[in-house]
Amino acid sequence: MPAQVAVSELILRCRSGEAGAREELFAHYQHYLYVLAQAQLGKRLRAKCAPSDLVQQTLLEAHRDFAAFQGRHEGELLAWLRRILAHNLFNEARRYGARQRDAGREVSLDRVREGVDHSSLLLQRCLAASGPTPSQVAQEHESAAHLAETLSRLPEDYQTVLLLRVFEGLPAEEVAQRMGRSAGAVRMLQMRALTALRQKMEGETRGKDGS
Repeated sequence: MPAQVAVSELILRCRSGEAGAREELFAHYQHYLYVLAQAQLGKRLRAKCAPSDLVQQTLLEAHRDFAAFQGRHEGELLAWLRRILAHNLFNEARRYGARQRDAGREVSLDRVREGVDHSSLLLQRCLAASGPTPSQVAQEHESAAHLAETLSRLPEDYQTVLLLRVFEGLPAEEVAQRMGRSAGAVRMLQMRALTALRQKMEGETRGKDGS
């Protein structure tokens, strides 16, 4: 769903009660939410809750509560989806902290929301040479959704290295242990993955311009 107008029209179709419109709309954001959930879960929570479970729960709640969404554009929709995801992440963190009886692991909902928003911006900035201006923030979140969908079409090892190195911020040595490679090989794989991601994004942009 590349165009802002297309998203707005689909939102209107959802509001009109068109059968299947919500499924069509939310299907475009599964990969985006997965990347954000993966980046925010952390090592402790990931052992207790899979990112895919959080995405499924988030989309189920979005489908159920769509009548409460008042926005008209993709940026507003993504902000709403991020809030739902952040609330689910917060509940998992609180539940895990309660089981561990460790108040030091408690985190505020506002902090979780900030983390989710940061991961969304980081997703787009991984392709940018410099940081954005404040006026670009909403557009970056929308581009991040498109980038996440493109990322899902890369080879699995490319996806893995980018998720672990760029979005989770893990050191090359830790990623090397997880992937069964040397730290140097992980760094080279990361460079190849970023190059492949840029090329796919540029190819899709040229395809749209030429259509």
